[in-house]
Amino acid sequence: MRGLRGVRGGSGSGCSGSPCCSAAGKSPRPPALLPLLLPLLPLLLPGRAAGLEVQRKFLSPTLTNNFALDGPGSRVYLAAVNRLFQLSGGELALEAEAAVGPVLDSPLCHAPQLPQASCEHPRVLTNNYNKILQPDPEQGVLVVCGSIYQGLCQLRSMANISAVAVRFPPGGSDSVAVFPSMLNVAANHPNASTVGLVLRRGGGGGARLLVAATYTGFGSPFFPRNHSLEDHRFENTPEIAIRALNARGDLAKLFTFDINPSDDNILKIKQGDKARHKLSFVRAFLQHGAAPPARRPYAYLALNTEANAGDKESPAHSLLARICLGEPAEATLNGSGETKKLTESYIQLGLRCGGAADAFTRLVSVFPARELLFGVFERAGPAGGRGRPQSALCVFRFAEIEETIRAARNSCFVSPAAGMVTVLDSVVQGTGPACEKRNIQLQPEQLDCGAAHLQHPLAIVNPVTATPIFTHSGLTAVAVASVNNYTVVFLGTASGGLLKINLDSTMKVISRRSILVAYGEPVHPIMQFDPSDSTYLYLMTSYQMTRVKVAACSQYSTCTECLAAADAYCGWCTMETRCSLQHECTNFTGANFWASVSEGVQQCPSMTILEPEINIDKENPALIIQINGTIPNLNGTNISCDYGNNIYTVARVAGDYVNQFIYCSLLPHEKYPAFPDDQDHVVVETSLRVNNKNIIRANFTIYDCKRIGNIYPKRAWWQGVVALGHWVTVVGSLKLGGCQHRAGRGSSCQKKIDCPQIVPAPLEPMPTGVSRNILISLANATFSKGCVYVTSYFTKFHKVMFVFCVQLHTSEKSHRFPVNLQLKDKPDRFIDSPGMMTVEVYNCATGSADCSQCLGREDLGHRCLWSETSSSCRLQTEPPQVSEVCPPPEIRKIEPLRGPLEGGTLLTIRGRNLGRRFSDILGAVRVGGVLCAPLPDRYVVSETVVCQTGGAPEAFSDVVTVNVSREGRSRERYSYVLPVVQSIAPQNGPKAGGTRVTIRGSRLDVGSELRVLINSSKQCTDLSRTDSTITCTMPAVELTTAVPVCVQFENKSCASHNITFKYEKNPVISDINPKKSLISGGRIITLEGRGFGLVQNVSMAVRGIGREHTRCKVHTDTAITCPSPAASNLTVGSKPAPVDFYLNGRLYSDERSALDEEMYSEEASHISKFSLSYYADPQFSTAKKEKWIKHHPGEPLTLVIHKEPDSLGLESNEYQVKIGLISCEIQIVSDRVIHCSINESLSSSERQLPVTIQVGKFNYTIAMLHLGGGETAIIVSIVICSILLVLSVVALFVFCTKSRRAERYWQKTLLQMEEMESQIREEIRKGFAELQTDMTDLTKELNRSQGIPFLEYKHFVTRTFFPKCSSLYEECYILPSQQLSSQVGSQVQETHPLLVGEWKIPENCRPNMEEGISLFSTLLNNKHFLIVFVHALEQQKDFAVRDRCNLASLLTIALHGKLEYYTSIMKDLLVDLIDASASKNPKLMLRRTESVVEKMLTNWMSICMYSYLRETVGEPFFLLICAIKQQINKGSIDAITGKARYTLNEEWLLRENIEAKPRNLNVSFQGCGMDSLSVRAMDTDTLSQVKEKILEAFCKNVPYSQWPRVEDVDLEWFATSTDSYILRDLDDTSVVEDGRKKLNTLAHYKIPEGASLAMSLTDKKDTTLSRGNISLLFPVLPTDESVEHKKSHRQSHRKKVLPEIYLTRLLSTKGTLQKFLDDLFKAILSIRDDKPPVAVKYFFDFLEEQAEKRGITDPDTLHIWKTNSLPLRFWVNILKNPQFVFDIDKTDHIDACLSVIAQAFIDACSLSDLQLGKDSPTNKLLYAKEIPEYRKIVQRYYKQIHDMPPLSEQEMNAHLAEESRKYRNEFNTNVAMAEIYKYAKRYRSQIVAALDANPTTKRTQLQHKFEQVIALMEDNIYESCSEA
Repeated sequence: MRGLRGVRGGSGSGCSGSPCCSAAGKSPRPPALLPLLLPLLPLLLPGRAAGLEVQRKFLSPTLTNNFALDGPGSRVYLAAVNRLFQLSGGELALEAEAAVGPVLDSPLCHAPQLPQASCEHPRVLTNNYNKILQPDPEQGVLVVCGSIYQGLCQLRSMANISAVAVRFPPGGSDSVAVFPSMLNVAANHPNASTVGLVLRRGGGGGARLLVAATYTGFGSPFFPRNHSLEDHRFENTPEIAIRALNARGDLAKLFTFDINPSDDNILKIKQGDKARHKLSFVRAFLQHGAAPPARRPYAYLALNTEANAGDKESPAHSLLARICLGEPAEATLNGSGETKKLTESYIQLGLRCGGAADAFTRLVSVFPARELLFGVFERAGPAGGRGRPQSALCVFRFAEIEETIRAARNSCFVSPAAGMVTVLDSVVQGTGPACEKRNIQLQPEQLDCGAAHLQHPLAIVNPVTATPIFTHSGLTAVAVASVNNYTVVFLGTASGGLLKINLDSTMKVISRRSILVAYGEPVHPIMQFDPSDSTYLYLMTSYQMTRVKVAACSQYSTCTECLAAADAYCGWCTMETRCSLQHECTNFTGANFWASVSEGVQQCPSMTILEPEINIDKENPALIIQINGTIPNLNGTNISCDYGNNIYTVARVAGDYVNQFIYCSLLPHEKYPAFPDDQDHVVVETSLRVNNKNIIRANFTIYDCKRIGNIYPKRAWWQGVVALGHWVTVVGSLKLGGCQHRAGRGSSCQKKIDCPQIVPAPLEPMPTGVSRNILISLANATFSKGCVYVTSYFTKFHKVMFVFCVQLHTSEKSHRFPVNLQLKDKPDRFIDSPGMMTVEVYNCATGSADCSQCLGREDLGHRCLWSETSSSCRLQTEPPQVSEVCPPPEIRKIEPLRGPLEGGTLLTIRGRNLGRRFSDILGAVRVGGVLCAPLPDRYVVSETVVCQTGGAPEAFSDVVTVNVSREGRSRERYSYVLPVVQSIAPQNGPKAGGTRVTIRGSRLDVGSELRVLINSSKQCTDLSRTDSTITCTMPAVELTTAVPVCVQFENKSCASHNITFKYEKNPVISDINPKKSLISGGRIITLEGRGFGLVQNVSMAVRGIGREHTRCKVHTDTAITCPSPAASNLTVGSKPAPVDFYLNGRLYSDERSALDEEMYSEEASHISKFSLSYYADPQFSTAKKEKWIKHHPGEPLTLVIHKEPDSLGLESNEYQVKIGLISCEIQIVSDRVIHCSINESLSSSERQLPVTIQVGKFNYTIAMLHLGGGETAIIVSIVICSILLVLSVVALFVFCTKSRRAERYWQKTLLQMEEMESQIREEIRKGFAELQTDMTDLTKELNRSQGIPFLEYKHFVTRTFFPKCSSLYEECYILPSQQLSSQVGSQVQETHPLLVGEWKIPENCRPNMEEGISLFSTLLNNKHFLIVFVHALEQQKDFAVRDRCNLASLLTIALHGKLEYYTSIMKDLLVDLIDASASKNPKLMLRRTESVVEKMLTNWMSICMYSYLRETVGEPFFLLICAIKQQINKGSIDAITGKARYTLNEEWLLRENIEAKPRNLNVSFQGCGMDSLSVRAMDTDTLSQVKEKILEAFCKNVPYSQWPRVEDVDLEWFATSTDSYILRDLDDTSVVEDGRKKLNTLAHYKIPEGASLAMSLTDKKDTTLSRGNISLLFPVLPTDESVEHKKSHRQSHRKKVLPEIYLTRLLSTKGTLQKFLDDLFKAILSIRDDKPPVAVKYFFDFLEEQAEKRGITDPDTLHIWKTNSLPLRFWVNILKNPQFVFDIDKTDHIDACLSVIAQAFIDACSLSDLQLGKDSPTNKLLYAKEIPEYRKIVQRYYKQIHDMPPLSEQEMNAHLAEESRKYRNEFNTNVAMAEIYKYAKRYRSQIVAALDANPTTKRTQLQHKFEQVIALMEDNIYESCSEA
C-alpha cells in the first residue's frame, strides 16, 4: 500500500516551491514539450529490447529435421536424425519417443521391405534423416518418411508415436503386392529436399499425400560415385506426385499414385533434362483462391531451380507452382467423371524479390498469410555478416498471382502472346512443346485449372516481382500474423535469432525486436503459430525445439513505455494498470478497457486535479478530477480516492462519457500528513481507485501560511502577505524597543513592498577585530522618538537610518556575515530583508605572502599595508602619505626556453611580486623587445603569469622582463628559433594506417604545442619528439593518394614544405601455409600475399587459445613468416581456430562493402578469413626405444629416430636434432623414421650428452648418449675381467662350503614355517569369531542409541571442500575444546568462516561492501563472465594449484543455491578440459586435481552423493572403521611409534613377538550416559592407552567431538577396600633404564583380572608433572621386573629372527576384516532399487557424449574417465578421510590401514594388469587375489549404469534444485563472494584484458561492470574494510 507522504519543496531561507509564494487556485502549467516528445519515444526507447520471450525449450540429442503440430496444438511432433519425439503442447515435455535409425542400408539397394529385393552392394550403418512429418488427424496417423530404404514412409499413431499405427508393407498372412514406387517416396539423401502435404478430398474421397522430392538418381550430385548404373529412383520416385493415403482402406493402394490403369498422378522430368532442372523444394502449402465466389482450394509448391538463365522454360530461379485440388464442397471430377491429373492444372511462375539487376534470387522460406504471400529470399552475391548471404523479405499478393495465371492460360489458348507462357516439354506427362490458338471460350475453371484437352503443364515466362521491405543477412525463416491493423513478421536467422518486425498498412517497418533462441543454430525455414493460442510461435533450430511468446509486454511498466514500444501485440490494460496482450486484459472487448499501439501514447490514461493547491484552513474542501485518455465509463463502478495508509474517501462521477469528472472528498483534516520542518506546504499523492484497484494518480498541495513566520523568520512580513494569496489587513501593534506602534484597524498592507523591510545597500568591507559603524535603512516603518531596534550589537537612532557599531572577527582571508534586524521584545521576529544584506570581514595577515598580494587587496576594499622589514601584511590604520611601491618583480623560472619565430608559445613565468592585479601586467611582459600577451584566466596574483609570445622577425635570445612600476628580469634566456623539417621516413604506407613515421629536422622540440596534420584534416597520433625527430603513427584514410604532411607549431603555419606521405593499397594476405600447428606452437607459418613491403611490424594471434600474440618477420614483399602461438585451452582435433593478423598494429581484414545493420553484436564481430588447426605434439623415440645410447668417440654416429604418425605434415627442415649443443645433420625423413648423422668428435666432462629433437617450440629429449673411454677403457676392462675370474673361483669354493650349511638351516626353517602357518590359521579363526561377536554387539548398541555419528551436511561440505586449510584463512575449521562436567555436554559446532553467521565487516564499510558483493554476485551468475574469469585466473603462472582448488570450493559455496547453473558452468569448463586433454593423452584426464574445474567436479560429486553416502554406504563404512580399530586394539601397540601387532599396513606392523594378555577391568565413570562397564585391555597397554579404551567403551554412542580428552581424566585403581592408586604413564615407580624412564603399563602396576577402577575428570591444578632429566621414553614392552631381568634363550633368539617373518600377521588382519570390506565395496558398487545415484548416471552419460563427439572409441579411455571422476575423485577421498563423514577420531594408524584399502579400491577400478612379484610392496600384494573379482564388480557396475535409460536435463535440474533447496541457508555466501573477489582484485588487469578479448563479454560490457565492482569495493574505506 502506498504511504501518505509529503514531497519536499524548496529549502533554505527562501520559499521556492511553496504555494504560499504564488497566487492560490492557479492551475499547474501543462508540460509543453510532451506533445513534441511523444512521437520520439519509440526512438528514445531501447530499439533492441527483447520484445519476445522464450517460454519453453526441448533439446534434441541429434540434429533436428522437421516438426509438426496436431490439429488443436495439444501435441508437437519433432523429427531428428534417428529419433522421433512426441512432446506436449505448451510445455514441450517428452511424452513418447522412438528410435528410427541408424540402419544397415545402401542407396544402390532396394528397400529390404520389398519381398523380391536383393542387393549385391555392401550395406553400411546409415543415419536416418527425416524428410516428411505430416499428421492426418482424421485418421489419427502421422506420416513419417526418412532418407533410409530409398525414402520409405511409416504411418505412426498420433497418440503415441512409438507405436506404428499401420504396418506397411503388412507382411505375414496380410501381405499385399508391393512395388518400389510405393516405397520410394522421399529423397534418400540427407541433403536432398522433400516436402509433403496431406490433402483431404471433397465428398469423402479419402486422404492423399502430395510429395515433392529432389531427384537423387543417376546423374545427380547425390548419386554414389562408384560408376554404378543401378538407379532405383527415376522410375519409382517422380519429382512431384499425389499418393493415396487411405490407411483404413486397401493397403495394396497405399502410397500409389495411379488414378486409373493408364495414368499416373505425377510430374516427372525426363531423364535427359534432369541435369538442366535441378529442383530444390522449400515448402508445400494449401491456399484458397482469392477470387469469389468459388474460393477454390489450391496446393502451392515453393521451390528453387538451378536452370540456366537462358532456358526458355524456366528463366527464374525461385518458382511458385500451383496445383488445383477441386471444388470447395464436392469431389474433383471432370466431365468424364475422372479425377483431374496433377499435370493438367500444374502451372509455375517465377518469384523475383528486387530489381532485375540486384534481385535476391534464391527462395529460402515462404509463409501464406490470407491474401498475401511472404517470402524470404537470399542473394548469391557478396556475403553479409559472418559470411552469411544477404537476404530480403518480399510480399506478393495472391490476387496478382491468380490474375497472372489466368492471363497466361488465356494467352496460351485464346490469344497467344509471344514470350508470356510456354509448355514444359521436359515433363514426361506433358502434352506438347508449344501453345496454340483454339477457337474456344475457356470457362473460369479452365482458366484457373486447365483441362485434359489443353496443353499442360505450363510455365509463365516473366516472374512476379516485389520490392524488398526488409533486408538483413542470414534470414532463414518467416511467419506472419495480422494483429490490430498491423502486420507482424517473425524472421528466423542463421545465427539462431528470431526477429520481430511490425509493419503498418503501407508495409513500412515501424519497430523491430529480437531475441536469441539458440546461438549459432540456424532456424528451420518453417515456423508455426500454436493453433490453440496464436500468441505463441513454434520454431526449430539445429538441436532445439522452442515455444516463443510473440510479445513480452510485461517488461513495460508504464503506459507510455508500452505504447511507445510500437509492438502491435501489446497494449495498456487500463483497469489492471499493466501492459498486456489484448486477450489477457479483462473486458478487453469493451470500449476503452485496452489501449492499442495505434491509439498512440497520447491516449494513455491520466487525471488532472483542477484545484491542485488547497489552504489548510479551507472548510470542507473537495477535489475535482478531470479524466484524460483511454478510460472506460466509470458510471456504476465502485470508485474512491486513495491517499495511502488505507485512507480512502468517497468519489462520484459527473459529466458525460467523453468528458468524465470525478468529485472526491478530501481526506479528513486530522489525517493530513505532517508538514516538513522546513516547509510551509506538503505535496500529497492521490490515486483514483476503481473496483479496489488504483488506476491513475496525481499530486496536489496543502499549504499553511501560518507556518511562514517560523520557516522564514527573517522574511516573515511580506512572505505572509503574499502567501495568503489575497489582501489582508494588518491589525495589532509592533513593539519597537519599549515603544508601541498600533496600526490602525482599518489600515491594510496592500503589497509586499508596504511591509516593514530593510532597504538593501552595499556595505564596505571591515577589518577583523576593529569596531565599525554599519548604516541600515528601513522602509515602511515610522517610529516615535526613543524607539530603538536592538540587535546583538550596540545601536543608536538616526532618523529612518540605523547605525550599528559592530566588531567582528575572522581568521580567514575574508568572510561574509549576514545582517538581520531583530525586534528587541520579540527575539524570534525579524524585519524582512528581501535581498539578504551581508558584510565582508577581512584579515590582512592571512593569505598575503608578498607585497603585491598584500597591496593588491586594495581592489577588494581591503585596507592592507605591506611591511618590508617584517615581510608581513598588516592593517592600514591611517591613510598613507604616499603611494606604496612594491619591490621589483622576481622571476624565478620560465618554461619553455625555446619557441618558434611565429610566436604563439604559451610561456609560463613563476616568481614573486608579479603584479597586484591583472591590469598591472597587461602589456608589461616582454621577451627582449617582443611583447608577450598574458592570459587572464591563468594569472595568479603575484605568483604566476602565463602569456602567449608574439612573433619575432628573426631568431634571437633574450631575458624575459616583467615591468610593474619596477622591472624584474629572468635569469634564464628565452630563444626564438626557426624549426626546420627536412624529411619523413618511410614515405609511403598502407591506407589502413598504423605506419610509424619519423620526421627529421632540427629544433623540433620547441614550443608548447605540436600537431602533425595529414591532408590538413587528420592528426598523426602517439607523438613523441626530440630536438631532431618527431615520431608518430599515421591515421587511416579512405583513398590511396599522396597527402601533404604539415608539422604545425603552436597552431600556426606549417613548418614543413613539400613533405608528402603516399598512401598505398593495403597489403593483401591471400593464404597461409601450413594450416596446422602443434600444441606447443612455434611452427613457422608462411603468409603469402602482396604489399608486405609496407608493413613495419606483424603479429599473429589465434582466437580462443589463451596465449599472447607472436611476433612475425617480414621477408619480402610477398612473404611473411610467423611462429604459431602455443595452445593452452584448445581441444586437439577440434574445429580450426580463427587466426587474426595485425599489420602495423591494425587488425587485418579483407576489403569488402559495409555490412547491413546486424541485429546481434556477435554477428558484427570481426570475421577471420584464415584458421589454424591444432594437433598433438609429435612423439619421438629411438629405434629400439632405449633411453641410453653408447658411443665411442672418434667413430661416426648415425641416429635412427622413430616418429609416431601425426597429422601435422611436417617438412624435413622443421626438425632439428641436437646431441648436446652439436646439431645432427638430418639425412632422411619419412612418415615414421628420421635419420641423422654427425661427423665431428663428441666430448663431455660428464661422459654423457642429451639427444634432443626440436619441432617449433616443442623440445624433447629422447635419450642420453653415453661416451665410451677408447683404448683406456679396453685395458681397464681386461684388468677387471681378470680380477672377476679370480673372485669367481674363490666364491665358488665358499659357496660349496656354505651350501651344505644352508641346506641344514633350510630344513629347520621349513619346520618353523609350517608351525607358523598353523598358528596363523588358528589366529584368523579365533580373531574372526571374536570380532564377529564384538561387531554384533556394536551393531546392537548402534541400533539402541544415537546410531552412526554422521556429520551435518554443512560440516561435511566444509571438511570436503577445504580438507586442510584454506589459503585465504589463517585457521582451519576448529572443534573447540569443551569444558566437560560430569555430564557430557551438547553438540559442539565447528567454527568455519563460510558457515552461516554474520558477515563481520565494519559498519562504515558495509554499504559499499554489500553493494559491491551484490554486483559481483550478479557477474558470477553470468556464464560468459564466470568462464572467462576462471580461464583468466588459470592462465596466471602464480595462480597455484592450491589457489585453484580454493577458488573452486569458494565458487561451489557461492553458487550452492543455484546448482543447476553451477552444473552448466562445470560442464562448459569440463568440455574445455576434455578438449585440452584429448589433444595430448586423453587417458590422463581428471587423474589429478590441477585445475579449477577438477576441484569443482570433486565438490559437485560430494554434494550430489551426500545422501547416497549417508543412506547406503555410511553404515558398512562405519562398521569397517570400527572393525579396524578393534582389530588393532586386540594386540600390543607401541605407545611411542603407534605400531601394532595387528594391522593392514606393513609400515605400522610391530615386528616383535611381544606376548600380551587381556585384562577385563570393571570401570566406573560418570559420563556419556553410563555408570559402569567391563572394559577389555591388554597388560602391555600404557595407562593412556587404557584410558582411551575406557573412553571408547563409555562414549561409543557419542560423537567424538564431545568426548573428554585423555589428558582431562584420571584413572584410579582400588587395590583393596582401603587402598587406591592414581595410575599414570609416569610416576615415581617408573622403571629407569640407561637414564630413561619406561612408560607404566597394567603389568607394571600388577593389576589383576577383574580389577575395579574409577575414572574421573582431572583437577587441572594438580596435573603438572615434573619429568626431570628424562631424555627419551622407551616403547612399551612388558614391564614386570622379574621378566625384565630374565633373558631367556627364546627371547634372545627372537631378536635374531628376520622382521619380515611377521608380515604374515597382515594376512590375519586382512582375513578378519574381509567380510566388512566386501560389504563396503558391495554398497559402493551396487545399484540400489535398480537406480544409481542421479549424479553418477548423468555424469557418465555426459562423458560418453563427449567421447562420442570427439571420435574417442577406445572403451579403456572411457573407463578411465569414469574411474577418475567417481571412484578416484570421490570414493577414494571418502575412504581415506572418514572424518569428512563421521564425527570420529581418525588416528594415524587407522589412516594407514585405510590407505591400503583405498589402494585396493584404486587397483580394482584400474584396467592395467598388476605385475606383482616378491619385491612388490605389501600394500599391493595384500589384496592381489581379490582384485580381479573386484574388477568384475566395477565393470558390471559401469555397464549397469550405461544400460539405464538416459536422464533428461529436466530430471537432473529438478534433482539439483531440490539439493539447493534442502540446504538453502547453510553457508555464508557473502564471505565466499568476498574471498573470490580477493582473487579478482589480485588479477584485476588480467581479468579485464580477458573480458576485453572475449567478443561476448566485450559486447555486453562485462569488463565495465567488473570495473564497477572494483570501484565499489576499493572505495576510500575499503582498505580498512579488507583489513578488518
